[in-house]
Amino acid sequence: MKYLKFLLVGIFFGIVLVKSEAVSWYRIYEMFKFQSFHMYGIIGSAVVLGALSVWFLKKSKIKSIEGKEIHFTPKNMGIVRYLLGGTIFGLGWALAGACPGPMYILLGTGALSMAIVIAAAVLGTFAYGLLKDKLPH
Repeated sequence: MKYLKFLLVGIFFGIVLVKSEAVSWYRIYEMFKFQSFHMYGIIGSAVVLGALSVWFLKKSKIKSIEGKEIHFTPKNMGIVRYLLGGTIFGLGWALAGACPGPMYILLGTGALSMAIVIAAAVLGTFAYGLLKDKLPH
């Protein structure tokens, strides 16, 4: 019962993504062919809103629900690893027509072919777990 709130937020998020056409394969295809601003507008809005939210949280010193201070840890921005990871992620997104979150939403909307994409993602995650110690990090 304590996880019901997460399920409800996930359902709401799924509805928002479907209604905004952010999970539409055609919209994603248009984005990768630079034919439409729709997806760039959604992603750009999310980046701006996220940056403003982080700025506001840092400025106002708001505490978490548990009453703890919210800390933002600086990251080591190794440019090569982010370029390589982003490229692999983008290729997978372009080939599958969905990034990891919307895969489940698309399966829920009846796109049964997403079951293959989800299985491949789980297999890739498992393979990464096996090879993690041998990869440069």
